Amino acid sequence: MANVLDPEKRLRVLAALVDGNSERAVERMTDVDRKTVRRLALTFGQGAERLHNALARGLRCSLIQCDEIWSYVGKKQARVTLEDGPDVGEAYTFVALDTSSRFVIAWHVGKRDEQSAREFMTDVRARLVVMPMVATDGFAPYVAAVGASFGPGVDYAQMSKNYTSKRRRDDDHRYEPPRDPFITKKTIFGAPDMGKVSTAYVERQNATMRHTIGRLRRLCYAFSKKAENHRAAISLCYAYYNLCHVVSSLRVTPAMAAGVTDRVWSLEEFMQAILSAAPVERPEKKALASRVPEGPARELPNGRGFLRVVDGGKAKPSDVPTPPVVSQEDTTMTRVEMKPPQEPLRQEQGPRSPVQLSLFEPPWV
Repeated sequence: MANVLDPEKRLRVLAALVDGNSERAVERMTDVDRKTVRRLALTFGQGAERLHNALARGLRCSLIQCDEIWSYVGKKQARVTLEDGPDVGEAYTFVALDTSSRFVIAWHVGKRDEQSAREFMTDVRARLVVMPMVATDGFAPYVAAVGASFGPGVDYAQMSKNYTSKRRRDDDHRYEPPRDPFITKKTIFGAPDMGKVSTAYVERQNATMRHTIGRLRRLCYAFSKKAENHRAAISLCYAYYNLCHVVSSLRVTPAMAAGVTDRVWSLEEFMQAILSAAPVERPEKKALASRVPEGPARELPNGRGFLRVVDGGKAKPSDVPTPPVVSQEDTTMTRVEMKPPQEPLRQEQGPRSPVQLSLFEPPWV
């Protein structure tokens, strides 16, 4: 007889894993061996990734925010050697979030370099059917990644937070450097709405995932030893967040707000779905429809987009001269006799200097 774990215990293990517990903590809570917990976590994560690839397709997202979450596998970057391999060291999780529904469109685990940024943006582009507005932080490889995936016609801007080294005596910055109060926003492509350029939603979602995924927490022992298990744990919790987590401000799950599902998934339903999910290829990119602007706009013929009003003119609205307002009652014209302008009085001048006359021929000659 095969040694199969009871479904009730598997459900308890899953509930403990998506609540941010480590493998040793799950072993103590569920009385299941740690190796069994590790195998289950790997199976759950791989199934969650297949389920996400099957559901996250044809999304209509108008505003996307992207960010990266720091973590590490095996040991931190400062202690990595060549013998450790490329999968050991710092592992950044790239995240793309739809601001209106809080739906996590895609994620990618890799190094914080241009290659990872391009792979991440390629995956985000393939899941969309509407040209979005993109907002990221000041990470430089995003410029090439967004341009290669969406083209120069996308509305894309970066928001950079400026940190300063000045510290006051009464400030305590042991866990975080002091922040300069102003934020720099820069347009990269198109004409984005600078009032909506921000990374606040995705950074708030990062805090939720650090609570849900124990391997992403700082200053603790809950870190991954293998890259495969690290990716599986992240995929499991992101899929659980999309389908089962109810956002307090929306009162629905992100998948319901995005139109992916029509109900809140229970934990048992989620476990059955990830265990039975069939392998699915990642979606391929399709032609993007134009985003409907919120402000004044006029649709162009043949589906070529919209003609809209954008900020950025040299003159302010208050500086533009306005034509005089003529009352409709003043319909008659009054004849006014204009006097010819008087000639200016000629002042008596003395004889000109011979130095001045040397350059000109006298008029009387």
